[in-house]
Amino acid sequence: MSNHSGAPLTLLCLASYEKGHRFLEEAKNLGCRVFLLTSLSLKDTAVWPAVDDIFYMPDDHHEWNLQHTLLAVSHLWRTQHIDRIIPLDDFDVEKAAALREHLRVPGMGESQTRFFRDKLAMRLRTSENGVRVPRFVHALNYEAVRLFLETVPGPWVFKPRLMAGALGIKKCYDAQEVWDHIHRVGDDQGLYLIEEFIPGDVLHVDSIWFDGQMQYAVASRYGAPPLEVSQGGGIFMTRLLERGSDLEQGLLQLNERVLQVMGLENGVSHTEFICAHHDGRLYFLETSARVGGAHISDLLEYSTGINMWTEWAKIEVACATGGGYQVPSAHSEYGGLLVSLARQEWPDTSSFCDPELVWRMHKLHHIGFIVKSHDIGRIDYLLHEYAARVRAGYHASAPAQETARD
Repeated sequence: MSNHSGAPLTLLCLASYEKGHRFLEEAKNLGCRVFLLTSLSLKDTAVWPAVDDIFYMPDDHHEWNLQHTLLAVSHLWRTQHIDRIIPLDDFDVEKAAALREHLRVPGMGESQTRFFRDKLAMRLRTSENGVRVPRFVHALNYEAVRLFLETVPGPWVFKPRLMAGALGIKKCYDAQEVWDHIHRVGDDQGLYLIEEFIPGDVLHVDSIWFDGQMQYAVASRYGAPPLEVSQGGGIFMTRLLERGSDLEQGLLQLNERVLQVMGLENGVSHTEFICAHHDGRLYFLETSARVGGAHISDLLEYSTGINMWTEWAKIEVACATGGGYQVPSAHSEYGGLLVSLARQEWPDTSSFCDPELVWRMHKLHHIGFIVKSHDIGRIDYLLHEYAARVRAGYHASAPAQETARD
């Protein structure tokens, strides 16, 4: 695969955590030169696919110094022309944007990237364009915060603007708790927002975009809100929504509207919403320009036959070469995913042997499964049964993470 000048198409992929193997493999299959920039702390543990070269950045718990990253990639640029810079993890999105700006490489720049990383920017952008969101306030101006707490009933969530998923989120039941968190973070309070807590079912849509148009999307429902799982030590579950249902159709339409408002042109997205218990309406929670984590991509591949990492690689290559893209034909089965921490070092899961079981997790102190079927009722039954068995015989919990990732 070559760029417009006829030279080999070269991708620089950033991965502060070990992920994105299928992207790297597909990019190589498409004939690209693939360079990987990753964390030095992964050097002796991560097993990466065969790429053209791997470079390591010194890191502090997977965090890289941005200025050092700019200098390192600029040094590489002296001898290598890079056509695209791809962040494989949510925490790499800002690094990639800064590198694109510095080296003038095509793709989302720093301002555009804010809409896919900064929860305050997401809230402002969508609410200004008529998308329903939980009421919120920037945790910076004391008078604005005081007025918000007086007029918006609790509980509230004190939420970092730039973390991923439920990391760092605090649920507050009275105003003093909110002020305690504000004073605890001190000069960093501008990096947080406060929003009303809306009880409801948390949903997600995983989608593929090309040339500013939605190409494919799958809607799913979490078994319990990720915040509850992360902070309450529960069991993570999600399963595809019934195709053609009012909820699925409404969710897909809202997802498309949100990503149009955010200006997503090319790539993949994992976007979350809540269906509120008090009014049955859909509220936008957050979005991203990446593949969904927690093995959601595996669930989607088993259920639909489409791998989000692989399709993302195809889109990046098509954009770089001026080619076209067409999403593959999808299967119409339903799937469900369950993942839990386990008390056992390597849990024995041989007693789980239903014919619908298509994937087992193999990770230290974890247990997990994917089931698929044409019958959505069967998926619900198996997830319910498996959750009960895991809770009784395997489940363990750990303190909520503040900054680290698994």
